[in-house]
Amino acid sequence: MTKNRDLDILEMPLEALAAYWLSLKKLWDSKKGARKVIDEEAAHTPEPYISFLLQTAFGELGEQRVRKLARIKRESLLADWRRKIELMRLALYAVASGENPRVTLIRMDSRFHAPPMDERRAFDLAGAVFTAIKEKSADLPTLLDVNHKQTHDRLVVKLLFYVIHARREGRQSLAPFIQFIRSPYFAEGLSLAVDGFDADFLANHLDRVRNEALGDARRKMQLSVDMALAIRDKLDYSDVLLTAQAYML
Repeated sequence: MTKNRDLDILEMPLEALAAYWLSLKKLWDSKKGARKVIDEEAAHTPEPYISFLLQTAFGELGEQRVRKLARIKRESLLADWRRKIELMRLALYAVASGENPRVTLIRMDSRFHAPPMDERRAFDLAGAVFTAIKEKSADLPTLLDVNHKQTHDRLVVKLLFYVIHARREGRQSLAPFIQFIRSPYFAEGLSLAVDGFDADFLANHLDRVRNEALGDARRKMQLSVDMALAIRDKLDYSDVLLTAQAYML
């Protein structure tokens, strides 16, 4: 099966996600303790939507209740991912435009009903990252990574660091950091910013990329619901495969 830590509905291809559910179907059919297999999978799967489906779709809930709960969970996750990607987009615009970091923080804070942290603490922590990366023992993959799984306050600090660094050292100075970024969205945007793309063009481009990514994630979530229920209903492997193929071109 796909390694649990590699599961990420927002970023993994639809085909890989379908392969995951088909692998689960094989395990379900080959082991007597099918429920135990599902429970173990749910306990060791960090991907929030898949974990939620494993806990709900294979219990005693009826299909309509499962679909309702899955829809609520889907919308909650999509809203969270949209906000985080929007924070990345604002930071990338700031990097490309040389915007004052304080203005950028105000823009990011406006995406919340209350700021994740106060301004002074945000700048203090971002400045600490600036200092830490210069140390010989610095854990650069941890310090410089940006991804949608980070908490809001942690993500804001990371993004503010990039904006401050670009403001002080120029956007080209960020090129060596791209290798440590796990978010394909932020890595691509930062690469374009470093290459000198216009800030407005970059912001518009990233806006479209965000919408496409979230649209794809929505389809992958629906595929997951349909495949999970097909497995629970003990459909033949060929029918579960047919369910997956309905989502593919």
